Amino acid sequence: MKTTVELNDSLFEETKRYAAQHHTTLRAVIESALHTFLKQQTAATAPFRLRCATFSGNGLQAGIQEGDWNQIRSRICEGQGG
Repeated sequence: MKTTVELNDSLFEETKRYAAQHHTTLRAVIESALHTFLKQQTAATAPFRLRCATFSGNGLQAGIQEGDWNQIRSRICEGQGG
């Protein structure tokens, strides 16, 4: 597809020089740059992934019954004036 794009003169000249030095076309350099830019933008907006925040332990402590939150809260606050 053909389109018209306005570029800063110095950027255009630098890109033309780069293409000539690397024996490629201006079109190839611009397409490559756009592909790279779009790939980076997609990577930057990747979905959030929660890191694993588990820790090692031996489960419930002796004398604590699973689901007995009153007992668990009491143990947490033990010795803290609570």
